[in-house]
Amino acid sequence: MKKEKSCGAVVFNDKNEVLLITHNDGHICFPKGHVELNETEVETAKREVLEETGILIQIDNSKRVVITYNPKVDVVKDVVFFRAKAIGGTISPQIEEVKEVRWVSIDEAFLLITYDDSKEVLSKMIGSDGSEN
Repeated sequence: MKKEKSCGAVVFNDKNEVLLITHNDGHICFPKGHVELNETEVETAKREVLEETGILIQIDNSKRVVITYNPKVDVVKDVVFFRAKAIGGTISPQIEEVKEVRWVSIDEAFLLITYDDSKEVLSKMIGSDGSEN
């Protein structure tokens, strides 16, 4: 069984909106990507968010959620998500992979996100009052 690992972030802005991407194949989720040689999880998450969205982030190490699934037969993939805050940059989709990048309310994010495991990640990243705290 082959193991793969990706890292990404659930990014919030100062309006308590969350950053979502629409992939070229149509599914909607958070920015993430494969760990490159000698990269830490945090380095991967920061790089992938910047590459896919144009947004610079600050990672909150206290919120880390891992989902595991089988993208192909004989492949197990762990995806590590961190909670993060946008600290700069300008939205700029990575056209090779991303059709659209947008900020949405948390309620709208739950309606738009394609996969249930990603909705679960968002639930774990927000407080019981529905905010990103």
